[in-house]
Amino acid sequence: MELEYGWHFQDYFPSMIARMGAEGFIGELINGFRLLMDVNKGLITFESLKMNSFLLGVDNMGDDEIVYMLMEGDLDGDGALSQMEFCILMFRLSPGLMMDGPNITNINGGC
Repeated sequence: MELEYGWHFQDYFPSMIARMGAEGFIGELINGFRLLMDVNKGLITFESLKMNSFLLGVDNMGDDEIVYMLMEGDLDGDGALSQMEFCILMFRLSPGLMMDGPNITNINGGC
């Protein structure tokens, strides 16, 4: 998937679900959220995303690109991503899940 700033993300989510199962996949999304979040706020903030962007392999991102990524998923307008907003964003960025992926909306303890 191509984002406005030219970043290209390969959509591995459908194959991850096939390999790990729905519960395992949701667990990995939650682990990803925890890696990127500000531990004191429990949210992914501009500062936490900038500091941890090397974990995504995109540590050369500019501030405007980080802001754009946050804006893309920020549903409540607080300038940060909650776990639910992060999971929703990840699903939106995966055409394979949005179009014909398995139904993983009823996973206990999930996003």
